Amino acid sequence: MTAEIGHFALVVALVISALGGVLTLAGAQTDLRSWMRTGPAAAVSLALTGTIAIGALAYGFVTSDFSILNVARNSNDALPWEYKLAAVWGSHEGSILFWVSTLTWWILAVAISARRLPEKVLARILGTLFLVAFGLYLFILTTSNPFLRLFPPAEQGADLNPLLQDPGMIFHPPLLYLGYVGFAVPFAFAVAALLGGRLDVAWARWMRPWTTVSWVLLTLGISLGSYWSYYELGWGGWWAWDPVENSSFMPWLTGTALMHSLAVTEKRGAFKIWTVFLAILTFSLSLLGTFLVRSGVLTSVHAFASDPTRGMFILIFLSIVIGISFLLFAWRASSVGTVSTFSWCSRESLLMSNNLLLVVGMAIVLLGTLYPLFLDAVGGGKITVGGPYFDSVFGSSMVPLSLILPMGAVCAWRQHDPAKLGRFLAPAFILAVVAGIATPFILGRWDWVTALGAFLAWWILFGAITDWVRYARTARAQKRSVFGQTLPWWGMHLAHIGLAMLILGAVTVTEFQVERNVTMNPGDQVTVRDVTFRYNGWVEYRGPNYTAAKGSISVLDAATGSEIQLLEPEKRNYDSVTNMSMTEAAIMHRPHEDVYVSLATPTTDGNGWVVRAYVKPLVLLIWIGTLFMSLGGLLACLERRRKTRED
Repeated sequence: MTAEIGHFALVVALVISALGGVLTLAGAQTDLRSWMRTGPAAAVSLALTGTIAIGALAYGFVTSDFSILNVARNSNDALPWEYKLAAVWGSHEGSILFWVSTLTWWILAVAISARRLPEKVLARILGTLFLVAFGLYLFILTTSNPFLRLFPPAEQGADLNPLLQDPGMIFHPPLLYLGYVGFAVPFAFAVAALLGGRLDVAWARWMRPWTTVSWVLLTLGISLGSYWSYYELGWGGWWAWDPVENSSFMPWLTGTALMHSLAVTEKRGAFKIWTVFLAILTFSLSLLGTFLVRSGVLTSVHAFASDPTRGMFILIFLSIVIGISFLLFAWRASSVGTVSTFSWCSRESLLMSNNLLLVVGMAIVLLGTLYPLFLDAVGGGKITVGGPYFDSVFGSSMVPLSLILPMGAVCAWRQHDPAKLGRFLAPAFILAVVAGIATPFILGRWDWVTALGAFLAWWILFGAITDWVRYARTARAQKRSVFGQTLPWWGMHLAHIGLAMLILGAVTVTEFQVERNVTMNPGDQVTVRDVTFRYNGWVEYRGPNYTAAKGSISVLDAATGSEIQLLEPEKRNYDSVTNMSMTEAAIMHRPHEDVYVSLATPTTDGNGWVVRAYVKPLVLLIWIGTLFMSLGGLLACLERRRKTRED
């Protein structure tokens, strides 16, 4: 019965999205108000049916309904209930269903929150979103139905991929999808503006919060995924430039540019064409990421060719959405554009440079991701574009962006005296140079990459402090609070400081981490950088659906030899069905470094293990920085919500 309910909900959602899209868009073009007014009701109905569908699949997993093929392939009775829930989006079919379900929730949120928009504008926005949902529901029903029956039902299911049996996988994909899919809303705003030939300050004011919320969710999703790979994969990497990672990173880069472009459109009425272009590009990259991850092409272009149904559908859908939207942009962009004048030394110029550099960075990542696939497809052989390319080429493009960031934050709109700007930021620049040079020496040795990264981080931080000091002096003279700046102002600088933390943490751990792979028997000690480890032994225990070897490794005080903390890394064997081994690292977090250990392979006598031991300085700044960035975005949203209520 669960499968029938879910399948029926999918069919109803397909019909609602088709009718909603046609009626609202046709009504907006023909001034049929009764047709336009079907949008909100269709949004409620679509969200309800979408929720029923994903709820039915979740119920099937939690109750181990092995008459559903998707459940039988990705779950079993021994799987803990929380991982049964995570299995809902752990499979291809479930993930696509969750993707479109989140889209229905976004559509409902727009219908409820945007009632003050002109009726035609709202109809065009909802109509665009309905048609995107229609394409995805059609894809599910024709190639990726998660409710296909298995007859006779399996007595026992297979196992969920052990990589996904982790608390991080309960939250990481939903956050990622909410951010990913959320950029459909700015895309729909852009299409509505092009169809209507009107893009004004009010349009930017309404679009900006949706963009910011989507960006915050995507930031949190990427950050959580990075931290998951750090502690789960057993080698301590936090970013591997994997194509799947890149698929979410590319829309994040252009989404960041879109937020800054919207700020200019709202404040100065400029960058309108640029804003529309970025909105279309960002959602197009979200769809491209879906194609790359879900078509099978990342595994092999030949695997894609041998079973092309899903991949071809996504590719055709991607081509239609991107093709039509960019053709519409080419046709109608001139109708929404305006001519704006501003000096080369102005906030507008610096934000334009910021956006160009972010798009260049995205293009670098896109090239490194797609080039190996293209070369393989044309018979040029298999190659891997790895970290050295991305670190050097992408990293180089981010250096000028970091240099102009503090200037853009304090520069005046339209025109600013370059000499005054230089004098204002000179103390921050000098302090950043000194701190940047000192940082690698404090860490133990000279390293020019660390010095450059540290300089950029300190430059961003001291630039933000300088701006606050300027405000504080003015506020004190006027007998106002020195913390009385607006929430967007605090949000901007918090986000920038978060970026500074990320830069400092990333460059420091990359250049100064120390790793040792050593065979250890009970009682053996090894020193890695400034940390001494003692291996005490290991025990075996049984988990709910795995057998694990749990190591016992003491972190010792260098002066007294006493134990500071006991670390217990594990090697788990998921032997119920998959017979797959997984490494569970143990980590001791300290303010200045992480102490990280994992088990590699046992010794032949069974008493010892090859232990991987790492010391990673300042690595936590990476994720603390992303939290600061997300908090900055939330503060900006809160201020905008308050202003909207006042209006």
